[in-house]
Amino acid sequence: MAAPTRSAPTDYLLPRHAGPWTLDDVLSLPQDSSQRIELVDGALLVSPLGSYRHQQLVGRVYAALLAACPDELEATIELNVLLSSGRLVIPDFTVVRPREAGVHFPVSDVELVGEVFSPSTRLHDQGLKRSLYAKAGVQYYLMVDPEPHVPEATLLQLQGEEYVEIAQSVNGVLEIEQPYPVTIKF
Repeated sequence: MAAPTRSAPTDYLLPRHAGPWTLDDVLSLPQDSSQRIELVDGALLVSPLGSYRHQQLVGRVYAALLAACPDELEATIELNVLLSSGRLVIPDFTVVRPREAGVHFPVSDVELVGEVFSPSTRLHDQGLKRSLYAKAGVQYYLMVDPEPHVPEATLLQLQGEEYVEIAQSVNGVLEIEQPYPVTIKF
């Protein structure tokens, strides 16, 4: 019987690391197009890229947001959003006030964030990230659930320190007025 082999350090996706991760640590990681790496209070949130269905829904939402976007705003996908020095997240899509930015975009210029749930991110998207976005002052949070036969979408607006629902999709169509009028068909 052969003895188990030891993996060389280069076989690890992430390098060995002692202590909490920092923004600089995360930004110095090699590019990896197979997953997302987010930073929350010194811990990494690592998730695989979404399935074909997930990406399809992200594309539909992004295309609708982009087509209706007023000149003073811009729709984007998979933008590094800096919530605070220890919190870097990558929403599936965003609406921002355009500005010059480097590797990460400041949350102060983010108007809307959105997430399409997937099995590996559902709990984070519904709980942790929703809370982080609210604490950071993001005015609108759009959540898309692909699990029903016809996807369901909910738009939340920040009121005080909590989000409240202001729009819900009906029969695969979400019509919203804020932050600007747009119809999204699933």
